Order: sequence, then structure tokens, then C-alpha cells
Amino acid sequence: MTSCGIYSFSGTSIQPDVNTITINYIEYRALRVNPAFSNEFTEAIRNQFRRMTRLEQVEHDGDMELSGEVTGYEITPAAVTADEVAARNKLTVTVKIQFSDKKHPEEDFDKSFSAYSEYDSNNTIDAVESSLCAEIIEKLVEDIFNAAVAQW
Repeated sequence: MTSCGIYSFSGTSIQPDVNTITINYIEYRALRVNPAFSNEFTEAIRNQFRRMTRLEQVEHDGDMELSGEVTGYEITPAAVTADEVAARNKLTVTVKIQFSDKKHPEEDFDKSFSAYSEYDSNNTIDAVESSLCAEIIEKLVEDIFNAAVAQW
């Protein structure tokens, strides 16, 4: 069986000459504060690349580099009752990601990703924030990973 050398069963399409990646800490710049989000998000991205690619993660000068910042963390009404009261709220997180591939610069991008999760307005954000963030992080990591190395 022959192949072009860039496809893997994990769905990634990493060129054979790319061996390392630097995943920088994702800074938190949103107005609404969530002190744990950046750490959890950065670790989730690193874990995804560890699990799904053969790339060695290095502190500096990787063949690929990913960096970014959390630019938005907002709670908005998602559904309103007849009395104009929010029945459901939505937590939306937006991140701006810069990705570069030193050996294949045509793969570089600088773009924003956004994900949200809804919750019943009978709950306080404090009661559901942790589980909402876990869902949102999972969605964001999948989108960023696919944009960077799956190119679907």
C-alpha cells in the first residue's frame, strides 16, 4: 500500500518534515474575568496535539507554533419568555489564534474562533460555569485543531 505520506488515521495532514510544535500559553484578555479559563484551555489544546499527532511539543522554535488570546467571554440571553425575561442564557467565548508552520507557511492563519453553551436562567452562572466552560473548551479545541492540522 502506498501513500502520499501526510495522511494519518487520526485525520491529521501534517507534512513528514514537520516534527515539533510550540503551543504558547493562551492569554486571557476578555473583560469578564474567569481566572481558570486560560490554563484549562491551553492544557486542553496541548493534550489534543499530544493525543492526536506525532509532534513533539517544545518550549521554543517548533516547526509549528500556536499562540493566541481569549478576546471575549460574554453572557447573553438566548431565549426570552413572553414577559421579556430570559428563559435561557448563553455563555460565548471567543479566542483569536495565530498558527504558523515554518516549513509550510501557506498553512499559516490568524483568525478568531467562537463557541457557546446555553443554560437555564434559573441557574446562576456560578453554578454552571465550570461545566459550560468544559463544553466550550472542547468545541474550541476541536475547531482549532482541525484548522491547524486536519484542514477539513
